[in-house]
Amino acid sequence: MAVRVALIAAVLWGGPVMANSFGSDQDAPYEVCALCHSLDGVSRMAKFPKLAGQPAPYIEKQLNDFLSGRRQNDGGQMVEIVTEITPDDIPVVAQWFSTQPAPPPVDAGDVSAGKVAFETLGCLACHDNARANDMTPHLTAQHAGYLQKQMLDFRDGARDNDPGGMMRAAMIHLTDPQILELATYLATTTRERYETR
Repeated sequence: MAVRVALIAAVLWGGPVMANSFGSDQDAPYEVCALCHSLDGVSRMAKFPKLAGQPAPYIEKQLNDFLSGRRQNDGGQMVEIVTEITPDDIPVVAQWFSTQPAPPPVDAGDVSAGKVAFETLGCLACHDNARANDMTPHLTAQHAGYLQKQMLDFRDGARDNDPGGMMRAAMIHLTDPQILELATYLATTTRERYETR
């Protein structure tokens, strides 16, 4: 099964067939996730976030939040899928994706408005990669469509698993166009951009 999943991923997404430490006769738990998020953690569809290089504790929290029902803003897909991973394997999944190379950015043309918004709205207080803690996701080179949905969900109350409601407070006054500008800008950024600020 493990080899078959890896081969399917390679064919569908053009990625390498990646070996796992579980051996060919035992499925690695992150292979369940790889069908949507890709084995290298760089998903090809904006519906599924890129997990490569994200902090392991943050990934663990999201998986546990889906498992407990604390997070339900995905239409139920993750709530169902995460039950296929045992609680003991959640750290294994998180560690796998956190150690994959960070994804490359995209080119989206003029993103100056989003850049100004990101730097003036207080986003850098938490999402500056040079100072980010393990519970803060990297927003760099993430799918713009995914970021847009999450920000809208935080603003509108569909997602509320952020500590102390910080994201809800940050998004509450933003318009749809402003959120789109932010998301588009972040998709074009690299990890190094913030590390060298």
